[in-house]
Amino acid sequence: MTDLNDYYWFALVVEHGGYSAAERATHIPKSKLSRRIHQLEERLGVRLIQRTSRQFAVTEIGMQVFHHAMSMRQQAHAIEDIIQHLQAEPRGNLRISAPVAIAQQELAQHLPEFMRLYPHIKIQVVITNRRVDIISEGIDLALRVRTQLDTDQNLIIRRFSQVEHYLVASQAYLNEFGTPQSPEELSQHATLNMYVDEIESFWVLQHGEQRKRIKIHPKFMGSDLSLLTQLAIADQGIALLPKSFIEEALTDGRLVYVLPEWHTAGGIFHAVYASKRGMLPALRVFIDYLVEKLSVAD
Repeated sequence: MTDLNDYYWFALVVEHGGYSAAERATHIPKSKLSRRIHQLEERLGVRLIQRTSRQFAVTEIGMQVFHHAMSMRQQAHAIEDIIQHLQAEPRGNLRISAPVAIAQQELAQHLPEFMRLYPHIKIQVVITNRRVDIISEGIDLALRVRTQLDTDQNLIIRRFSQVEHYLVASQAYLNEFGTPQSPEELSQHATLNMYVDEIESFWVLQHGEQRKRIKIHPKFMGSDLSLLTQLAIADQGIALLPKSFIEEALTDGRLVYVLPEWHTAGGIFHAVYASKRGMLPALRVFIDYLVEKLSVAD
């Protein structure tokens, strides 16, 4: 009968580069390791390790068996993680980063319920529009809106939705200064721009297959979307804002669309976090909660 433990002992020895090293790392006597691997070789009918007095070498078939043994071990750990996740009440600290707009909208809306559901989880949110390095800065999960997703293979990405920006202004502003009939006319208007570190400002707009890069002359620049929204409501110009920020103002008439067929290409709202292996229960339930609330798009 196959004893799967023999594959475990074999993987330990290969992983540590020899019997003595495996004994030092695991405190399992090398005599036991040698005996179990010999039994495995006898059962399989192949030589897995070449034994000499000076050299430790794994055969070609031994390396193939090693990769499968490591996969078996990882699957066993995954099963244990699932059981621990089901049995343990999530608790501990959770460190999250989010852009200002996401913090003000999505987190402000959904965090209260999550905190009621999991009272033993303590949450720290780093609110910044810069791109954080989640590994070096100790961030468990970063919420981002980007036109292109990360390609780092060490990061797991979970997509939520597409975020598009639309042109809006107050009706009073349009009554006084006129309503643009084409994107090019935006350069003649007072505009409210969220980017603050550009010498020249442009809005890139699209309508179907058409794409236009329009130079604007901002009357105001600032990275706080709530402030930009309030300035647009206060008749100060035309703003390019995410739909989630302006829905209420559009519904009650404080803002109206400008060139409604034109909008930005938009960014992808997503979360990034480190490898799933060894994920804390607190982070796992938070990701599950976001998936439920933010209508994940796979």
